Amino acid sequence: MYRFLLTPRWWGINVFVLLAIPFCVFMGSWQLSRFEARVADHRSAQEQASSERTEAARPFAGMLPVDKSTSGRRVSATGRYGEQLLVPDRELDGERGFYVLTLLRTDAGKALPVVRGWLPGTADAAKAPAPPTGEVTVTGALQASETPGDNGVSAQGGLPAGQTAAISAASLVNLVSYDLYDAWITLDTADSGMKAVPASAPTGTGLDLKAFQNLGYTGEWFVFAGFVVFMWFRLLRREVEFARDAELGIGPDDGTDPSPAAGAEAHDEASTPVR
Repeated sequence: MYRFLLTPRWWGINVFVLLAIPFCVFMGSWQLSRFEARVADHRSAQEQASSERTEAARPFAGMLPVDKSTSGRRVSATGRYGEQLLVPDRELDGERGFYVLTLLRTDAGKALPVVRGWLPGTADAAKAPAPPTGEVTVTGALQASETPGDNGVSAQGGLPAGQTAAISAASLVNLVSYDLYDAWITLDTADSGMKAVPASAPTGTGLDLKAFQNLGYTGEWFVFAGFVVFMWFRLLRREVEFARDAELGIGPDDGTDPSPAAGAEAHDEASTPVR
């Protein structure tokens, strides 16, 4: 009854099933590992943020370039404040406002963007307090340059003079005449009545939409594996039923008898002339 499994058609079906199931299981396991890695990064980022509140600040130059291990670390820098810019459309505690960004010119000849604080309302240079004069040492959380589309950063253009949409060397290089570090810091304590801007977690370390997409894909691949098994058993069952019906001389659902004898009788009746 099961000799049909040796036919070329079923050889092809069996080979497909034997290849499809391990492939689906592998892809599901890989997507699950991606989700678990994102969860681990999220947990590590939270633990790092907690420890950074109490750790001693380090010279920022030794923490460059900014990556997952250095983003959010407490650093210090010494220099003199220079040009001041505003970063509009930034939200803090559910309220819209703007960052006050001042460039700290260091002895190395480069400038480090420093977010001195946040103010509510529309970006207005008259509202932003002037930076301290003379040499200052600032302490804050190290942050990677922003990219339009990340962390709510817009890619809007045509801003008024003295404003920038993103805090990045690529954006600021067109607004100032000196070299910039490809990083920025947000002060632990804001200046002159402004609110301190909390540090952002490194990109790819949160439980964001991509993380849950990985979890969803995990379920899909395992469902595909189960569907392949289900369809194989269904095809096998149908083939066995057809084989049993043929042994019993039972034809298809239209009531005809597929046996050779029945076919011969039907042929003889059709060839007998009508008298």
